[in-house]
Amino acid sequence: MEIAEIKVSYSTNKADKVKLTSCGDVFEFILSQWNLDIIEFQEECKIILLNRANLVLGIHELSKGGISGTVVDVRIILSVALKCNASGIILVHNHPSGNLTPSEADKKITRKLFDACELMDFVLHDHFIISKNDFLQF
Repeated sequence: MEIAEIKVSYSTNKADKVKLTSCGDVFEFILSQWNLDIIEFQEECKIILLNRANLVLGIHELSKGGISGTVVDVRIILSVALKCNASGIILVHNHPSGNLTPSEADKKITRKLFDACELMDFVLHDHFIISKNDFLQF
């Protein structure tokens, strides 16, 4: 019986890393990484992965959904953070409607991710809800 090999890898060849020190920095950075042509059409969720100095290790596109929702799987978030040796996570998703008020599902996933990060010794720095022109941080 042959068993599949599991490979875990992360590499970066970028010498200059972005440092995020404020909410404005996060919003400006994530907008530069978002497809603004569909930000008001389709909900997406991404995570920003940080080292201990708050330098960006990378961005992982977690999911793309429909007009009013997308899937957020805490296990996938943690597995990606582990693979790239991240210390911190920022969860970001957009609301295509432009209404930045968090839904009950947004609040629930934030709490669930916070608890999981605490258990795994990651720092959940924040959860941002964004639109083309504004943001809300939890």
